[in-house]
Amino acid sequence: MLAKLRRRLLMAGRVLITGDSEHQVLREVPSITPEEVAEARAIFPLDKFFILGHARSGTTLLARLVRLHPEVHCNYQAHFFTRPPLLQSLVASKEVEAWLARRSNRWNHGRDLSPLVLRAVADFILEREARPLGVRIVGDKSPNSLLGGEAVRLMHKVYPEARLVYIVRDGRDTAISHRFQAFIDAAQHLTNEDLRIRREFYADPGPFLRGERSLFTPQGARLAAESWTRNVCETERAAKELYGDRFRTLRYEDLLSNPWESLSQLWQFLGAGPGEPSLKEAVLAEAQRNPDSDWQQEKAGELVGQLPKGQPGLWRQLFTPFDCKVFREIAGPTLLAWKYEANLDW
Repeated sequence: MLAKLRRRLLMAGRVLITGDSEHQVLREVPSITPEEVAEARAIFPLDKFFILGHARSGTTLLARLVRLHPEVHCNYQAHFFTRPPLLQSLVASKEVEAWLARRSNRWNHGRDLSPLVLRAVADFILEREARPLGVRIVGDKSPNSLLGGEAVRLMHKVYPEARLVYIVRDGRDTAISHRFQAFIDAAQHLTNEDLRIRREFYADPGPFLRGERSLFTPQGARLAAESWTRNVCETERAAKELYGDRFRTLRYEDLLSNPWESLSQLWQFLGAGPGEPSLKEAVLAEAQRNPDSDWQQEKAGELVGQLPKGQPGLWRQLFTPFDCKVFREIAGPTLLAWKYEANLDW
């Protein structure tokens, strides 16, 4: 039932994005078989990994750091499995299924070629950039805020042998960061009430910066807490079930406080080795950079100039008592599980 609901949501998203109401029934594409994985790897041999995370959780920073290793490359946001129309849309129509599974097609060996087509497309995109670099391991980072655990299921159908990394950030800081990103980059999608808050913050930020006025509408605060909680819980549950020991989690806060140790462990998980000690200086320097903050400062310094970007615990300064209440009620157990709090007395 959940998978069917997800497919309907994806179909609706495709229609909204493309305006294409034809061929909108997304079929369930079969999973790739172990034999087909072996065939694909014979042609595209690089080991693959994927970085997921809720929006504004440090996926970009992690991608920049992980590719400092000479055997690893990672680039950003192919959204193969995380945002409509998705990789599977290439073979989603019944007409394409009929073509790729046609009994008279002697190339398909009597089986629907769809999973191999999807694998070949993604492999080519990943390896065309990685191979000239001489690396052995290549990955993509794409936030999975929209699909949560469904993104893991779709990934596993095409890359069951890949490695999956999920980075988690305190949902309260994530909500703050995402809110300011929306103020700066997506004002056209804000409601009238959101735009009013944006204008009032710009005119007099003091009450907002002291936690006396909320940056969120009441409904917006609830949606932020629900979205983060659902994504974290669904992703971890699906990843543990499908990927087992090929799944690794990492807290954004631990990455900031111990970048070298975090990266050394992650590189070993990916099969690249811990990295030469000479890499440590590069890792520490890159961890201090914040290109996103620099870009936001240049674009909208009047909105974000007084905010310490990327620092853990900013929510303590900006959350109102109501914001705290909403997050305690909705996200409290998840914050406890990830050791962001020892109790709910905050």
